[in-house]
Amino acid sequence: MLQAMFSSISSIKAHQVRMGVVGNNIANVNTTAFKAGRVTFQEMMAQTLRGASRPTEGGLGGTNPMQVGLGTQVGSIDTILEQGILQSTNRVLDLAIQGNGYFLVSNGSRIAYTRDGSLDIDANGTLVHKATGEKLVGWMPDADGNIDVTQPLNARSAIVIPVGKTIAGQATTSVTFKGNLALDGDTWTTSVIVYDALGAPHELRLEFSRTSSSQWTVSYSGPRGIDPSSSTISFDNNGRITEASSSATITIDGLPGRDGARNMEIRLDFSRLTQLATSSTVEPIAQNGYPPGTLEQLTVSSDGTINGVYSNGLNLPVARLAMAVFNNPGGLERAGNNLFRESVNSGVAKIGAAQTGGRGSINSGYLEMSNADIGNEFTNLIITQRGFQANTRIVSTVDEMLQDVLQMKR
Repeated sequence: MLQAMFSSISSIKAHQVRMGVVGNNIANVNTTAFKAGRVTFQEMMAQTLRGASRPTEGGLGGTNPMQVGLGTQVGSIDTILEQGILQSTNRVLDLAIQGNGYFLVSNGSRIAYTRDGSLDIDANGTLVHKATGEKLVGWMPDADGNIDVTQPLNARSAIVIPVGKTIAGQATTSVTFKGNLALDGDTWTTSVIVYDALGAPHELRLEFSRTSSSQWTVSYSGPRGIDPSSSTISFDNNGRITEASSSATITIDGLPGRDGARNMEIRLDFSRLTQLATSSTVEPIAQNGYPPGTLEQLTVSSDGTINGVYSNGLNLPVARLAMAVFNNPGGLERAGNNLFRESVNSGVAKIGAAQTGGRGSINSGYLEMSNADIGNEFTNLIITQRGFQANTRIVSTVDEMLQDVLQMKR
C-alpha cells in the first residue's frame, strides 16, 4: 500500500512541474517571440517481484517477469521551436525572423541570442534590444562603404547607426544619354545637372545640330571653361551611332565662388542614341555625381542590411545584422528577458548573415508573436488538473486502507 502512496506522490510532484510549465505558457501568450514549453513524463524504476523464466524442453512454458512500478517522474521539459505568427507593427526597427535564426545581442562581455526583434537606437546611436538595452551585434561598413560578413564578431561588435551623418558630395564623371535624333531634324537641345568635387550643382547644356545626312555636332555650354566646346557624332545606314563617336569627354575648370573645386572631367555616353524617322527625344538617363546629404531615415532589407536613406536621394548600407543558428536549438538555455544562451548540448553558434545557411530572412515592420496556443494550453491545463486530482484520490484511498488495518485490532 505504501508503494501506491509513494507512486502517487511522485506523480503529484510531476504534475506540479507540468502545471508550472503550462501556467508559464499561458502567462506568456502575448510575449514577443516566446517559445512555449512542453513537459513529458517517464516511469520511474520498477521493483521486480519475480524475474522471467524461459520455457523448458518438453515441460513447462516460460513465464513473464512480475514487476511493480514505483511511480513517475519528469522526463524532459522541451522548448517548442515552432514559428510564431508575424504581427504587423509598421515600425522600421521592429524585426521578425522568418526561419531558424537568432539575433545576437551583447552586454559588452558576452553574447546572448534572441528572436525578439523589438529594437531601438539609444542616445549614442547604438542599435539596442528595447527590453534590455543590450547591443545588437553585426558588421559595420569599411572606409569604402563595403560590408564584409566574413569578418569575425565578438561581444564588442556593436552596430552604431550614424544618426544625422552628412556624406560628402561626389563629382560627376559620367553621364549617359538615350533617345533619338530625328532623321529630318535640324537641332535638339537638352541639359543635365552635374556636380563638382564639393557637391555643388552645375547645369550642362547640350545642343545637337545637324551637319549632314548622318552627322551631328554636339555643342556644350553652361559651366565656364569647357574644353572641347563641341564634338561630332555619326550614324550608320541603320540609324545606329558609330562606335568612334559614341562617347566624348569634356573638361570643366573649377568655378569661381565654389571654394576652389578641382577641374571636372566628364565622359558623355552617346552609345544609346539613334537616328530614325521619328521625333527627337534625346535626354540624360543617368549621371554618377551627387550633392552632400544627411541621413534622414532607415530601411532594413530581408538579408539584414540596414540601409540609410540620405537627403540627396542616396540609399547606402550603414550596417548588417548578424544571425546565428545551432545544431540543436532546443538545447539553448533560457536566460530571461526573451534571451537564450548556449549550453553544452546546443552546439556552438554558427554566425552569418540572414538568408544564408538556413538562418532565415528578416521582415521589417513585424514582430514574431508567441507560439503558445491558448486552446492547447487550456486542454493541457485540464488534463494536468485531472491527473493531479486522480493521484490525490489514491493517497486518500491508501490512507483509508491503512486506517482499516489499524482498526483490525479493535
